[in-house]
Amino acid sequence: MTPDEPAGRFPEPAFPVGVNLRSIGVTVEWWRAQAVRLEAAGYAGVWTWDHFVSRGTRTDPVLEAWTTLAFAAAATSRITTGTFVANVMNRHPAVLARMAATFQEASGGRLVLGIGIGGHPAEHEAYGIPFPPAEERVERLEEAVAVLRALWTGGPVSLDGRYYPLRDAYAYPVPIPPPPIIIGGETTAGARLAARIGDGWTSFSPTFERDLPTYLDGLRAAGRDRASQRVLVGFQWGKGDWSRGEGLTKSPWVLSPAEEAARWRAAGADGAVVSARTTEEVDALIGAAERR
Repeated sequence: MTPDEPAGRFPEPAFPVGVNLRSIGVTVEWWRAQAVRLEAAGYAGVWTWDHFVSRGTRTDPVLEAWTTLAFAAAATSRITTGTFVANVMNRHPAVLARMAATFQEASGGRLVLGIGIGGHPAEHEAYGIPFPPAEERVERLEEAVAVLRALWTGGPVSLDGRYYPLRDAYAYPVPIPPPPIIIGGETTAGARLAARIGDGWTSFSPTFERDLPTYLDGLRAAGRDRASQRVLVGFQWGKGDWSRGEGLTKSPWVLSPAEEAARWRAAGADGAVVSARTTEEVDALIGAAERR
């Protein structure tokens, strides 16, 4: 099973490709419509950022991740939905566990939970959400993943956590299957953390090959099986292979998608998440689907 494929539902694609749709400056209806189109074209998943405020024009509308995903899941039947990636500081992990469990039941098991330590301090200051130093956010992420997994058993759960203590906590419904937890980490330390606590790891293409050996070494050190993990390479405007070109429409994922998939499979990825910002870019991906 891949993180872009619910267990027991569909045959596994050779190299699943999901699309991270823009959530800034768009409407929920636009987002839902693109999700429907991408599902029809055969893409494996749709993903969304977890932000509240634009880094550009501060009055731009910004879609909240979980309500957007829920709207899209209700309009689709096959494609998986995921956070790319949820910010651990934005929601208490016990609340997140309950959200994810309900979402998993409502969507028929189509949730993938990407999660990381966050990286937009101005947004936190604006909203009054704490943004401690990276070292503490890493500690919080590790503890949050333990809370998620514990509550997904149904309970009762008691944990003496430094940040998120639980006392005799029950959590029903139990998500079946539990959503895979993919740790987002664009640093060597992030890859090491993902190897220790995640069901997989994702990083953007510029650092993926640099940090993959660290991730694999971390799995071996933790006695974890690579076959049980899902490793996703991400592509984003300004960070992907087309960062110096003309955007996604001129990228290898549009011009030569089969070759690009083979290139990243050989590099060690299990799948890819490609960011699309406009209808034109989604159009290009849909046209490329016929050449995959």
